Amino acid sequence: MNRPWPLVQRQREFDTLTAALTSATGACGVVLTGDAGVGKTTLARVATQSIPGEVRWVAGTESARSIPLGVFAHLVGSSTARDPVAFMSAAREALLGTSGRVVIGVDDAHLLDQLSATFLHQLAIDRAVHIVATVRSGESTPDAVTSLWKDGHLTRLELRPFTRDQSVTFIESVLGGPLEGLSAKLMWEASGGNALFLHHLVEGALEAGTLREQRGVWQLRGRAAITSELASLLEDRIDQLSPEVIRVLELLTFCQPLALGTLGDLAGEDAVEEAEQRGLVRIVEDGPKIEVHYSHPMFSEVVRRRVGRAAARRLRGNLVEALQATPPTTPSDRIRLAELALDSDQTPDIDLLLTASKDAIAFSNVPLGERLAKAAVDRDGGFRAANLLARSQLWQGRAADADAALARFDPDSLDESELVRWGATRVANLFWAAGDADAAHAVLDEVTQRVQSPIAVAVVRGVGATCAVFENRLDEGLAEAESVLAEASTVPWAEEWGMFAASMALAVGGRGQRVADLAARGDAVRNQVDGLTRYPAAMGPVLASVFTGEFDAAAQRAQRYLDEAAATGQYLSWGQANILHAPVDIARGRFADAARRLEQALAALTVGDSGSALAWIFPVYPYLAQAYSVLGRVSDATAVLAAGQERYGRHVAVFGPMFEIGKAWEAAGRGETSRAITTARAAAECAREAGQFAVEAMALHLATRLGDKTTSARLAELADVCDGRFVALAAAQAAAFSAGDGDELSRVSGEFEQMGALLDAADAAAQAAVAFANADRRRDSLDAGATANALAQRSDHASTPAVLEAARPLPLTSREREIASMVAVGLSNREIADRLVVSVRTVEGHIYRACTKLDVADRNGLADSLRTRR
Repeated sequence: MNRPWPLVQRQREFDTLTAALTSATGACGVVLTGDAGVGKTTLARVATQSIPGEVRWVAGTESARSIPLGVFAHLVGSSTARDPVAFMSAAREALLGTSGRVVIGVDDAHLLDQLSATFLHQLAIDRAVHIVATVRSGESTPDAVTSLWKDGHLTRLELRPFTRDQSVTFIESVLGGPLEGLSAKLMWEASGGNALFLHHLVEGALEAGTLREQRGVWQLRGRAAITSELASLLEDRIDQLSPEVIRVLELLTFCQPLALGTLGDLAGEDAVEEAEQRGLVRIVEDGPKIEVHYSHPMFSEVVRRRVGRAAARRLRGNLVEALQATPPTTPSDRIRLAELALDSDQTPDIDLLLTASKDAIAFSNVPLGERLAKAAVDRDGGFRAANLLARSQLWQGRAADADAALARFDPDSLDESELVRWGATRVANLFWAAGDADAAHAVLDEVTQRVQSPIAVAVVRGVGATCAVFENRLDEGLAEAESVLAEASTVPWAEEWGMFAASMALAVGGRGQRVADLAARGDAVRNQVDGLTRYPAAMGPVLASVFTGEFDAAAQRAQRYLDEAAATGQYLSWGQANILHAPVDIARGRFADAARRLEQALAALTVGDSGSALAWIFPVYPYLAQAYSVLGRVSDATAVLAAGQERYGRHVAVFGPMFEIGKAWEAAGRGETSRAITTARAAAECAREAGQFAVEAMALHLATRLGDKTTSARLAELADVCDGRFVALAAAQAAAFSAGDGDELSRVSGEFEQMGALLDAADAAAQAAVAFANADRRRDSLDAGATANALAQRSDHASTPAVLEAARPLPLTSREREIASMVAVGLSNREIADRLVVSVRTVEGHIYRACTKLDVADRNGLADSLRTRR
């Protein structure tokens, strides 16, 4: 592909290099060392092009290594070729006879013949020229070249691989769009930050179709691919290896890491030692385990391309036989053995396939779990295989496939244990993946009537409790969940569902302090159920900490889940973990971070035209709408809310009040403060009816920040109901705002800032500025306004109605300012009248008075005046 690849800035190295090549004192140049492909030659050539004078480049090669003064031969005539002294003298005269400054560039100086190395060394000693040379790390280098930096003639500068941030910049500048964070991690690890490898990895993945764009985000899905060009370069190195060492690499290609003893038995201990000496593999000791890894993942891809299908199946079969000598005891060992057996010339054991599929799903690797379960189904694995297949498919948003896998089983033919698993999986699939609450309840009722044992009943009740909470029947769901959790014989599945329901209900209900104990209990069982369940189940504990104002605790929990997801390399878990971070980012005023995370999460969890596990995705919509609105991306917020509205239903009703809060932020972003306040109060009423008192407080707090002076009484009541400091501060702000108490608003602003709620603090400070101005305390008003502006700047330059009014006050009434803001975003008088439910004549009157006060001629002038003050 013909894509322009940028030069990643290495400013420190560039400055060191150019300084050494232009200085008349000290070292007369630089030796750049580093691994092959790290960018030594590119940096050297860019640096030499930036300085005055003539630059002459030579390059060491294996073929010229046996020719005395081979790389400089083109500088002298053939008559002196038999006399080394005359040869060097002629080369020196040819170089120094050139007028002006001369810089000698030597690429791959480790490949110089001895005479060329000696000649270069003499030039450096005499300071006759400036020199820049590149040397590949780990290669045998002539003594004369090594002494260039050891004796201080040249400065040695080691060029390291790109950092992760540099790699992302490198890739995004070529792709022309953002790269998914998980994909960036995988590509950086696969390339080792090596510029050449990274270049060819991207090109290869684009050619193979494994690097593609989804919702504006570039994602790597599948194994990293490389170009045939890079494969040829690496194959040259592999071709020099003995067959025994190549076998070491082949075995590691299909099973990495391998125990040192196992690999030694299969390939020979001497071959493993030689592979390590050549830097092809590395030995990692982890307690009693000693394992062998590839030194660089790219070699694995090259070796894979060299092995035919039949040979690959045979090699995997050899690995299966070796690994079966010691029965696997860990999930990772079982998964590896099952995957190898499935692709080998051995017959895979059905029990191994089933156990490994369950392990893969527990580790969030549902695509692999599906593959192993499908193989078990094809080998008559029965209900257990079908259930695992359905569980893996529902998490990937393939609700119809999942239901079809289980629908062929008659409940009457299942024992009670199977019936519970059949029912739980079908309910989860119908309710959360398909969004069909009615069908889910029909299955739930059917199973409830059939089960009798306490354990089976507990699991079914736990699933039902979570459904109730998601349907916003909080009291019913919480009571059922607490009953399940109180039973001594509760199994992990029942506990997981019970804690899922209870923590969510308690969090939105304002009883966040009780959630901490539940979260700790949940941590003890979360590895015993579907791995992806842990992420939506963690939303309750994260929200509980946010609603109580414990942002650090919320961030630590969310980050722990994100780190775990990144370690698995699974995009579904990574996407869901990013959703967990959104409430924390929003609360702290990190709106750009929230938008970036949620955009990538939505792209990662989107399958086709729908979403993967739609209910788990839904929190993206209100939070992303808020982030966009505050950042001034109102049209994007509108689009996100429209997409969320299409996916809203009974199965996500618990998020309904939050979704209405997102709508209020979007209205505020458009300058429609009356509609924003009305929407926020409607969200509060909806939350109140459901018992979501923490969410009600958030909605009323937003109404206060938008200018509503009627919220203080209810917020005072909620401060006695809800745990933590946040609601108490919201109530204090509402009371102070209603009373016009600038001093109290300033105090509240400081408390919010100390908590970490920067934009909340900015709005409180902004309201303090207005209160001080109304009290003719101009100096205090200016100070509070400056504080509000500074806090808003720290919140990603966020914009809210309160901050705008305090930063650039206008001689307008609140209604005149609102109508002027709507004019500024392009609404007609009729549209404004319809939205405010007033007559067009009333709108025209407000516009006339606003124009008079601002001394502008018409609507256009009014709009321009508002825009310049935003």
